[in-house]
Amino acid sequence: MLFAAIAFEVLGTMLLPASNNFTKLIPTSILMVAYCISFYLLSILSQKLPLSILYAAWSGIGVFSIALFSYFFYKQALNWQTIGGLFLIVVGVTIVNIYKAP
Repeated sequence: MLFAAIAFEVLGTMLLPASNNFTKLIPTSILMVAYCISFYLLSILSQKLPLSILYAAWSGIGVFSIALFSYFFYKQALNWQTIGGLFLIVVGVTIVNIYKAP
């Protein structure tokens, strides 16, 4: 369920440029629905997982995914500093999940 929440958040974020400041109906509608589904899934998960763990995974993996998809779909540059930062995000999310309280 967490990966579905991340996928919908990434979909919504990737459609932000296509919505043209919310002036294009189809991309805007899809991104709004995607964000609503993502937050709905997060609200369900927040009853089962610690919020700090949940949000760290959701936002960290989301940022990592958006950076990669932006590179491929929007041809945005990834310099070595960005790649290093993305690597640190993955390491941070991993550490948070490994050492979470039982």
